[in-house]
Amino acid sequence: MNPLLQDFNTAPFSKIEEKHYKPAINKAIEIAKEEINVIITNSEVPTFNNTTVALDLTGEKLNRITTIFFNLNSAETTDGIQKIAKDISPWLSEFKNDMILNTKLFKKVKVVYDKKETLDLNPEQEMLLEKQYKGFSRNGANLNDTHKAELRKIDTELSKLSLQFGENVLADGNAFEMHLTDSTDLVGLPESVKEAAKEVALSKDKKGWVFTLDYPSYIPFVMYSCKRELRKKLAVAMGKKGLQDNENNNEKVVLNIVNLRHKRANLLGYKTHAHFVLEERMAESPEKVLAFSNELLAKAKPAAKREFASLENYAKKLDGIDQLQKWDSAYYSEKLKKELFNLDQELLKPYFKLENVIEGVFLIAEKLFDLKFEEIKTIDTYHEDVKTYNVTDTTGNFISVFYADFHPRKGKRNGAWMTSYKSQQIKGNTNERPHVSIVCNFTKPTATKPSLLTFNEVTTLFHEFGHALHGMLANTMYKSLSGTSVSWDFVELPSQVLENWCYEKEALELFAKHYETNEVIPMEYVEKIKESASFHEGMQTLRQLSFGLLDMRWHAGESPETITSVKDFENEAFADTKLYPDVTENCMSTAFSHIFQGGYSAGYYSYKWAEVLDADAFEYFLEEGIFNKEVATKFKEHVLSKGGTEKPMKLYKRFRGKAPKPDALLKRAGLI
Repeated sequence: MNPLLQDFNTAPFSKIEEKHYKPAINKAIEIAKEEINVIITNSEVPTFNNTTVALDLTGEKLNRITTIFFNLNSAETTDGIQKIAKDISPWLSEFKNDMILNTKLFKKVKVVYDKKETLDLNPEQEMLLEKQYKGFSRNGANLNDTHKAELRKIDTELSKLSLQFGENVLADGNAFEMHLTDSTDLVGLPESVKEAAKEVALSKDKKGWVFTLDYPSYIPFVMYSCKRELRKKLAVAMGKKGLQDNENNNEKVVLNIVNLRHKRANLLGYKTHAHFVLEERMAESPEKVLAFSNELLAKAKPAAKREFASLENYAKKLDGIDQLQKWDSAYYSEKLKKELFNLDQELLKPYFKLENVIEGVFLIAEKLFDLKFEEIKTIDTYHEDVKTYNVTDTTGNFISVFYADFHPRKGKRNGAWMTSYKSQQIKGNTNERPHVSIVCNFTKPTATKPSLLTFNEVTTLFHEFGHALHGMLANTMYKSLSGTSVSWDFVELPSQVLENWCYEKEALELFAKHYETNEVIPMEYVEKIKESASFHEGMQTLRQLSFGLLDMRWHAGESPETITSVKDFENEAFADTKLYPDVTENCMSTAFSHIFQGGYSAGYYSYKWAEVLDADAFEYFLEEGIFNKEVATKFKEHVLSKGGTEKPMKLYKRFRGKAPKPDALLKRAGLI
């Protein structure tokens, strides 16, 4: 019996073996095709119910199986899973195209769409119909047969290439380790960092200390190590993932992806991939994204240059360094920050025990949105590190299942993300509730200490939990409009707004307690956290803008086929935002997973775009009180629960009462 083909509520992880995936996905594709065939062969006149709603309900089994599979390919991959991913990606790409390029099906969708004015639909129904019709028309339904065949070929190739890209980045990351046996090489490192590195060494049957490119190992090393050459070694290794002369080189992969995306956009009648993507985003066009980015750049660049000069002077005064390099950035920034604000990350960590921070974010969700979280051990997981919770409202109604996976391991890619194993939707008279998961890479507990988070890790947890709330509180009729199924430049609002609570005394008092004494974080630390929040904000803004501008350069250019060198092209794209000297053997693009593996192509700007929304939204909370029930309820009702049922700006204005302005962001960042 294949567990993936049985009816299940929560994912049956412990029963699934690798051999189950391909037959299950194959069968689920067949089932989805049958469901679509029922719509096509229905002899009745196409209506909203027998076509639009029926189509939204198709492919549920396929969606659930592939969601499980692809999250495991990111969180707990193996050679076997990677091989399966390569085999099934073309199947899924072909299935998607079989549906979108099916003339009979599109004809039915178009019949309903063409008479939408006479159907008396509510806004959510209108949005479903609009989204569905555009899903076809924007992806080739109107093409002739020759062009449809060409589109299929491109999509199959793109699905293979993005998988290849991710595998190469992971392989290069896993292949590197820095093994130290001389204790003098550890000068400057906090005890907890040394202890963690010793445990990594022991796990590899080595003496001494091992540092890797996993963030909890990499970041503290480059931040605290007094050994400049070793910081350089680690930073250069991090920066050359996908650029080395080995089988994991991503240069050709990047150029192929960019060219195929451009070709695809042209085939569909768009000038560039960015024009295609942005048509359906809040930003609407590459021109608007560039205008937005350049406006912020003009405000951030003078501040960034001042901050950089000041940091360079500081390094020179302290250690006689004439030229600040990328591997000096975190080290001297942390030293200067400590000097200016008397604030040390290591001083803060004892107050951020992982379990307490989890408890804190749950308490904040309860105060704001009336949610209760109960850890339960009976839900199946794919790894012993994964925690599972039953989420209810304060009156006991079931809201969601919540999974949380916090620590790095070999088969897990770096970074942090939220995913969903089951979408919320209303079927018949049942409101089917979602199953939501967050995956992070936080400092592991050691033999003598629990998992103590850096402040940056605390904000990351809040960020991903904000996405999770968007999924958990979803309350829409249709699954394709539910939860985080919103415009990409709106999706970061719930995640980024929640980060603001990490800086507020009232919130920190709930969970920032010393792991040994239970003493609440001293208020002077809270003040310092707040004071230092805009430290080097000019440089941070410039860095974030540089990634967004690089993304637009790759995807809004009219002739990518003329690009021959990934590295040279990237250097040109970074020209306006560059502060540090270039490192010849490093390249951002060859490991830029957000845009070449994830869904952020022509969309990386959305982090900054959503920051304007989040600063403006949080200003409302600050005006009324950060736990003000009325404001929180408005946010829940008009943003978190509504998913993509209406245009984002409509939802935002309904919550805020007005359109957002960038002033709150610039003020928060200390740029005005």
